[in-house]
Amino acid sequence: MNITIKRIYDPAAKQDGARVLVDRLWPRGISKDRARLAAWAKEAAPSNGLRAWFHENPGKRRAEFQKKYRAELRAHAKELKKIFAALGPSITFVTAVKDIEHSHAPVLRDFVKGL
Repeated sequence: MNITIKRIYDPAAKQDGARVLVDRLWPRGISKDRARLAAWAKEAAPSNGLRAWFHENPGKRRAEFQKKYRAELRAHAKELKKIFAALGPSITFVTAVKDIEHSHAPVLRDFVKGL
């Protein structure tokens, strides 16, 4: 499975494959037409509590956040495997976060690739 990550504010491209929003909240200023999503995987995003806890101090909490987020993902592994397997071999996770590399998206990508 090929999974890439990009911001939802970047234009959709043919090579994106199935575009999946991996945020719990809908991004501001994006219409459903512009998003061009195959799915919105809210259940793949960090829980509200974990997300809020992480944003209080992301620099110091990154490693612990990743550990806790992986635990949340393991609890839903069967459901996530079904969702992402049904989308095909090429998937693009889209997110509204500005700093993609230090967000939940790479953790999710690595987890899904290991399913």
